[in-house]
Amino acid sequence: MAVQQTVGPDPYFPANGDSRYRVHRYELAVDYRPGPNRLAGTARLNAIAGRASVAEFQLNLADFKIGRVRVDGRVPHYTHRGGRLRIRPAKPIRAGAAFTVEVHWSGNPKPVNSPWGGLGWEELTDGALVASQPVGAPSWYPCNDRPADKASYQISITTPSAYQVVAGGRMLTRTAKASTTTWVYEQAAPTSSYLVGLSIGKYQTVLLGDPRPGGVPQHGHIPAQLLAEFSRDFARQPAMMELFEELFGPYPFGEYAVVVTEEELDVPVEAQGLSLFGANHVDGARGSERLVAHELAHQWFGNSVSIADWRHIWLNEGFAKYSEWLWSERSGGRTAQQLAAAAHRKLSALPQDLRLADPGRKLMFDDRLYERGGLTVHAVRCALGDDAFFRMLRGWATVHRGGAVTTTAFTAHAGRFADGPLDGLFRAWLHETALPPLPSPSGGALPARPPYPPTNAGSA
Repeated sequence: MAVQQTVGPDPYFPANGDSRYRVHRYELAVDYRPGPNRLAGTARLNAIAGRASVAEFQLNLADFKIGRVRVDGRVPHYTHRGGRLRIRPAKPIRAGAAFTVEVHWSGNPKPVNSPWGGLGWEELTDGALVASQPVGAPSWYPCNDRPADKASYQISITTPSAYQVVAGGRMLTRTAKASTTTWVYEQAAPTSSYLVGLSIGKYQTVLLGDPRPGGVPQHGHIPAQLLAEFSRDFARQPAMMELFEELFGPYPFGEYAVVVTEEELDVPVEAQGLSLFGANHVDGARGSERLVAHELAHQWFGNSVSIADWRHIWLNEGFAKYSEWLWSERSGGRTAQQLAAAAHRKLSALPQDLRLADPGRKLMFDDRLYERGGLTVHAVRCALGDDAFFRMLRGWATVHRGGAVTTTAFTAHAGRFADGPLDGLFRAWLHETALPPLPSPSGGALPARPPYPPTNAGSA
């Protein structure tokens, strides 16, 4: 059962999102031409007002030309400046009332500026991709851009027929007309705006492994020249899926896709039901396998169980980092304790000025947050012992499936599985900057099992 958090403006990005209402469904219809990098779109948002009447609200949308805006079919007053589309309906929306918003927009999409460079829509040499974390979604569609405002999506993308469109969710239809093809995807699960992923390119599609009865469909979309390397690098992803379902509970979405672009990416990017990798993450030697595990784990931690605001990003990255260690431990590599010791040595030589529970915008993607987040999860495991820890972990992913959470919610949840108070542990690891001592396990490693064998990726 999803547990939603009621929050105000995000303290790290106060210009993004609007807590006066929430969206429960987006229907997007977009026409994109890669040559001129031209996009034209229509969005229909089904929304619900909050506890007070709404005389004005905002959507986030980058510098596009606005062709039409309607609220419940009527023309509102609106302004569009600085990435904010401010809308004043003809009459205020009653508290708790449902309403619809329709927006038509067009222009040349480009990344939005951020402290980490351009985010969102990125034009490639031959195609495009969307990598929006944390505030890049308005680079291509109008949205209530806050991670706690989760909605279902239907996305229709029309492109020249030479290109394939991959989006998170289930492909409903693919319709060719003359020189263009329209791809329609449905993501029924609640989705944060930054997790709406998209890739447009020329790919070969492969099936990853032999699907188990009732298993999760997994596909890869890669440039044909990288197929051989991909088939080795991602061969063990089905085994990762099997392990994570065992440890975290059922995969929270209907399907999972990975895309490899022809171009290099600094880091892979997770989206809901979809992960994007660069050509540099494919080497034929499983050199980026930990990242394959990391991005898959985000489907539980970050995507299904989302954060209420960006102060809590360690709940995404710490759990995904620890999932890398769990995969290593189960697949015959170094144990989580060995990897924790290596991370602890690394962090002990770096500045001690990061507060994990609220790192600040400047440090929210600092490498130390990932490592210390993984260490914090390991510290909880050491304190609880394996039996209670893995029951706690599965319960966390199950109770909050489809919802948005905070650090306080996690510490309360973990405390219910402990024999004694965990206040000191959480104070040291989450709220103080000094690095605590390396945690030592009270239980053992994961139950001993044979390492997962390599499997083959076959053509779909």
